[in-house]
Amino acid sequence: MKKVTLFLIPLVLFAGLVVFLFQGLFSDPRERGSMVVDKPIPAFSLPDLMHPDLHYTPAVFEGQITLLNVWGVWCVTCAVELPYLTQLVEQENLRIVGLYYDQDLDPDFGTKTVTGVQQEVKNMLNRFGNPYSFNIFDVYRDLSLDLGVTGAPEHFLIDQHGVIRLHHVGDINERVWKNKIAPVVAQLKREMGSSDS
Repeated sequence: MKKVTLFLIPLVLFAGLVVFLFQGLFSDPRERGSMVVDKPIPAFSLPDLMHPDLHYTPAVFEGQITLLNVWGVWCVTCAVELPYLTQLVEQENLRIVGLYYDQDLDPDFGTKTVTGVQQEVKNMLNRFGNPYSFNIFDVYRDLSLDLGVTGAPEHFLIDQHGVIRLHHVGDINERVWKNKIAPVVAQLKREMGSSDS
């Protein structure tokens, strides 16, 4: 009996490990649950990137459907998606707000002035397109941390009541827009239309 038990325990553990690893082969690492979906955007008071005297709060999301895009000039994928995001603004009349943070303002990465960051942002947006109504400057990444951001780009679709309805990790391209984001935007527009009547 003892020999059978000693043989079965490692066998069961090995089988469990195989099942766990097998599931990982077919999962999309960018698809993960988000704790902020269906919750109001966290409280914040942050400056505008280009006009630091202007501050934003969650009230900036009231009354409009908004795609909040977490990005930075250091993010190569962010540069790649800028032309398509700009196209979405023009063709879909989509409001996109940037949530910008810069690694070089972190003491662990060195120092850079806000003026230097602003110039880098202007250069990048002039080169690849500017989809943003404005950019919120997440200086110490407080809002990013509250949202559970793990990198850039990440996107949060926020409804007219300031509630996060969708979280997407990675770039937005034509396929992602058509299959994942556009249906939710259409649903939110229908909800807005029915509440207005």
